Amino acid sequence: MKFPALCTLSSIVLLAIPLCAADGHAQNIEAAAGVPTQHNEATVAELQAEMAAGRLTSAQLTKEYIARIVALDQNGPGVNAVIELNPDALKMARDADALRRRGIILGPLHGIPVLLKDNVDTGDMMQTTAGSFALLGRPALRDSTVAANLRAGGAVILGKTNLSEWANFRSFESISGWSGRGGQTNNPYGIARNPCGSSSGSGAAVSSNFAAVSFGTETDGSIVCPANANGVVGIKPTVGLTSRAGIVPISHTQDTFGPHGRTVADAAVALGVVQSRSYDGRDPATAGVPLGWQGRFTRPTNIPIDYTQFLNKQGLQGARLGVTRVGLGGFDPLVPTPPLVLEQFEEAVKAMEDAGATVIDLDAAGFTFASADGEFLVLLFDFRNDLKAYFATRVGVPMAGKTLTEAIAFNALHAKAEMPYFNQDIFDLADSLAPGPDDPQPAFNGMTYNQALAIDQNAGVNGIDAAISQFHLDAVVSATDNPAWATDLIYGDHFIFGTSGLAAGPGYPIVQVPAGMVFGAPMGVSFFGTAFSEPTLIKLASGFEAATRVRKHNLPTFARTVPFDHIDGTALQPPAQRNVMPPKTPLTGAAPAASQPGKVVRRPHAL
Repeated sequence: MKFPALCTLSSIVLLAIPLCAADGHAQNIEAAAGVPTQHNEATVAELQAEMAAGRLTSAQLTKEYIARIVALDQNGPGVNAVIELNPDALKMARDADALRRRGIILGPLHGIPVLLKDNVDTGDMMQTTAGSFALLGRPALRDSTVAANLRAGGAVILGKTNLSEWANFRSFESISGWSGRGGQTNNPYGIARNPCGSSSGSGAAVSSNFAAVSFGTETDGSIVCPANANGVVGIKPTVGLTSRAGIVPISHTQDTFGPHGRTVADAAVALGVVQSRSYDGRDPATAGVPLGWQGRFTRPTNIPIDYTQFLNKQGLQGARLGVTRVGLGGFDPLVPTPPLVLEQFEEAVKAMEDAGATVIDLDAAGFTFASADGEFLVLLFDFRNDLKAYFATRVGVPMAGKTLTEAIAFNALHAKAEMPYFNQDIFDLADSLAPGPDDPQPAFNGMTYNQALAIDQNAGVNGIDAAISQFHLDAVVSATDNPAWATDLIYGDHFIFGTSGLAAGPGYPIVQVPAGMVFGAPMGVSFFGTAFSEPTLIKLASGFEAATRVRKHNLPTFARTVPFDHIDGTALQPPAQRNVMPPKTPLTGAAPAASQPGKVVRRPHAL
């Protein structure tokens, strides 16, 4: 899909780039498209050093990213991660350059182009739609708190990224990365594969070097799963560390906003800029603590300003990590996790030990994480109420001042555009709930909303918190998700496992880091901690990144698919040649871990 905002910048972008044959080599595709590559994989610190030395301007860098977006996102291989470019981007960049010339630097993202997910309000000419035509029309009246923080810090808001429509909370049969307004976002490691969602565009864009950093939202998995699938770092902050004011919601109990970066350092810089260290006046969570801490602890008074101080290449030396493999066998015993995926995780655990960490096998020690079985009811109940409150902030769009019931009717009326592939059964279920927090909900065997909250709080108390306390841990570690599946608009997503639920219900943080490759598709590990433990998780994640350097040695190829070898078929040969045994070339690596069948649960993933 092409977007009108692109036309406003057409004088500085490459137009009509032909589709290039993907051969597995990113440099070939980029060279054929004639796109800038000189700042590919450049970190925020490196870009700032170049600008400080006068070798680069923010305007030049902004033009480079726009050229890459037009050539590789809107054309070429067609990542389709960017739903709209900001008509004001170049002005913001030139303003940042003018301030720099006067010796004024507003913050560590000064002059750095960033991308925001299309559920984050910006009080400018860009739309905020959550991927739905139901919110298309007049832009938001004011910036979200996080967008305002970025502007105050001198960042260049380059545009908005596509997402799973309504943050993957419309249907059980949804396709991650697809929205009615934006179409299907693709994975830069293999265009035919899925980027995961709902922050699909954010993960795919930063992986493709379309911006220095990007930002997404997570309710349960939507920052870390795209980070996993697209081979980047994702920080899911503690609920309330970053404001949700001006963000299209799922749940005030679980929603959070955080960065994607190509390095832990870049994600750490970005987190420091967008966070709310104290009450922002618009989101009560910024004055409190997440569900897992409620009634037990108060908000820290020493929340850091700068998270880069915790970066440490030796961050795993002397660390105590509790590893859990529960659920890695798969949600469905009939669809087990492939052995090579499990093997990659075991190699990552060994790398942690080799880097000086002490690893405690929590499963072998008999530790059981309390379940967050109340989560889905909490999300449904919050969604109906929180969405109505958000709709009240908008004007000049179909859902302005309306309700979930009216959103359902809008989708039904515009079904050809909004529901060509999947329905809105989650919307329907949320709309059917009894209205009171103590009303029994028949769809949940009579459980009430308040009972569900208590269950999810216990998932923190007797989950991550109990593990850290009992085994004197710095963090809990697990594989993040299965590698990217082939996008399938007929059958939907193919989630095999995912571990974000350990932190989702109680509202705890996660740092996801690339950890390995499976036939050219990335996979990562997640470091989990208690509320406000971002400093510790960043230290550990940066130590793992330094020890493994997975992203550095496995960049996106923009291939049509992965794997891209051994798939061409057999060429006709004389029998004497085709019947010769190949030479012995055994695969190397540790023996696959035993799979553990998981419980089949019907619930949405990567919200």
